[in-house]
Amino acid sequence: MRYILKDEKTGGDLLLFKNEPGFDRLYFSRDRFNKYFTIAWNPGEKQTVTIDGTEHDLPPNTLLTLLFNQSFSFERSEEIIAWQFNREFYCLIDHDKEVSCVGFLFGSTDHILIRLQEEAQEKLKLLSAIFMDEFKTTDNIQNEMLLALLKRLISYITRLARSEYVPEKKVQEEKYHLIRKFNLLVEMHFKEEHSVSFYAQQLFKSPKTLSNLFAIYNNKTPSQVIQERILIEAKRLLTYTSKTVKQITFELGFEDVSYFSNFFKKHTSLSPVDFRHATPVSKEGK
Repeated sequence: MRYILKDEKTGGDLLLFKNEPGFDRLYFSRDRFNKYFTIAWNPGEKQTVTIDGTEHDLPPNTLLTLLFNQSFSFERSEEIIAWQFNREFYCLIDHDKEVSCVGFLFGSTDHILIRLQEEAQEKLKLLSAIFMDEFKTTDNIQNEMLLALLKRLISYITRLARSEYVPEKKVQEEKYHLIRKFNLLVEMHFKEEHSVSFYAQQLFKSPKTLSNLFAIYNNKTPSQVIQERILIEAKRLLTYTSKTVKQITFELGFEDVSYFSNFFKKHTSLSPVDFRHATPVSKEGK
């Protein structure tokens, strides 16, 4: 079952999926013009979700957030309840001060798994039921009601995610937001800017300050965050497109094919060409 709301004036889309076989996303082909953020809830048994060609466990009663430029499929999509929306319907940046989600829920390709306790499960069941009722009510305030519900959903799962992922005792609120801003900047500029110093300058901090902060927050350095984002995009392009290694090199901001190939092999143990041949996932749409 799929519910869709389209705002013809703004181009905004909001979708809700429940009991929908074949629910997936193919970013590089079928869905390249629909830039939907996704919130997916698995209320049933453990299953597998494939994200950009890599399989991950999706435990029971967990919630997953996915970026608009990620491809995914579920082992049993008919058991998934999912919401999708684009920036025209709900701009995360415009509402960031209210929901504090940019750079956290949808700020990087490190997908977030949120474990739902019984109370949270009941709240999401109720909220999804209200969503479905509003989708069926076609009056002149339907858009406003669904927008308010989406904002409520994002705010709620942000609180749940923060309680699970953010080390509140170690990281002050201001420093935590600095990390979120760094993630967002990387997402915006990783194809052109590969150095920590660029992002530090944008945040009016020194590279050393960022490194010290990340040492408190998690086990990745700022440089590793940038490199991993580049590698994820390289793997996507090699897996899902027919672009040449040379084209991918320049698209990702490298000036030399050999340098890009050495960078890729250093982190994956395979050359770009060998990775493409070894990847079992076929090109999207074929």
